[in-house]
Amino acid sequence: MKFVSGEFRHDETDAFSARDFAARIADLGHHGVSEDRGDHLLNPDLDQMIAATKMRDAAVLVPVVDRGPDATMLLTLRNASLRKHSGQIAFPGGAIDPEDGTAEHAALREAHEEIGLTRDRAELLGRLPRYLTTTGYSITPVLAVVHPPFDLVPNPDEVADVFEVPLSFLMDPRNHRRESRVWEGRERFYYTMPYQDRFIWGVTAGIIRTLYERLYI
Repeated sequence: MKFVSGEFRHDETDAFSARDFAARIADLGHHGVSEDRGDHLLNPDLDQMIAATKMRDAAVLVPVVDRGPDATMLLTLRNASLRKHSGQIAFPGGAIDPEDGTAEHAALREAHEEIGLTRDRAELLGRLPRYLTTTGYSITPVLAVVHPPFDLVPNPDEVADVFEVPLSFLMDPRNHRRESRVWEGRERFYYTMPYQDRFIWGVTAGIIRTLYERLYI
């Protein structure tokens, strides 16, 4: 079932279904709010560093899978041999190429290349604000509902595993931990969301936290 804007309404009794997720996005507006998010929000002293960094545009697909009343979020485990962010949990995505034209096109292309998700299974619903990273990326999170059935074929050069996490777990602030570590001689703060044997942190956790703050508070 496709969720077309205007044909549904938010339902508190079905708070973690894909239908409700789509309703919340429609209530917010297709492009959400304009202010940038990013690593600097938990670390205000990074503002100048972020402002001085030449950013490369990127996009990720934030795919919520329609599993009836208990929707899930689709995530990947990056291959341990990758040069950047190896072994980390991530959304499908990457740099926006000139031929992509839009963040939506880039996110769908990357999802197909990384995990074999075909475009006809993903219903695009909107965006979150850009997420700025200290590594020089301006990431546009593209929100989508993924409609089963689908067959995923992970690209072994990039993806070690694909898995789903209940949306109800990720949108529960009790599962959002604020942690820190020393980076370049300074204590840096970031979110983590451990789930079973998976450790979600960094940019991925930051985007999930933004989703919670925009749609579920």
